[in-house]
Amino acid sequence: MNNRIFAKSVQVISSTGQNLGVMPTSQALNMAMDEGLDLVEINANGAVPIAKIMDYGKFKYEQKKRANEARKNQKSIEVKEVWVKPFIEENDLNIKMKKVLEFLGDGNKVKISVMTKGSKKVLARGKDAVPELFARIVAIIGDKGALESKSKPDERTKSIIVAPAK
Repeated sequence: MNNRIFAKSVQVISSTGQNLGVMPTSQALNMAMDEGLDLVEINANGAVPIAKIMDYGKFKYEQKKRANEARKNQKSIEVKEVWVKPFIEENDLNIKMKKVLEFLGDGNKVKISVMTKGSKKVLARGKDAVPELFARIVAIIGDKGALESKSKPDERTKSIIVAPAK
């Protein structure tokens, strides 16, 4: 920008967008100062760098404003987590699933984890308890969510991730 442009000559674009051609950097700087604007180097990679006459402060302000607008329109998806036990009662499961459906309705992903660590009941009753529980959960969620991923069978904490239906 302005005196930080070290090229001897630059291709100048006016503030209205017209190509003024190649000219010495000092002449381009004088033109910019006559208009009360800045000379900003846009592309320094070419054989002749390209510089534009513009109000740099206004340019930065508009760029920041566009970035804020893009950030405002961005939808951030959170991953909420719900913990259940392998032998949860039906009513307790329905209460947890109501919360899961609320999270899915808000557009968030939900990780449903089952606590199996140190559970001797799981070993005593059989290893089919967790897959059966996940099948019940998926049936309750139905078309309001889509199963995105499952944990590996060898992990101690089993979990599934459910994404909102589109």
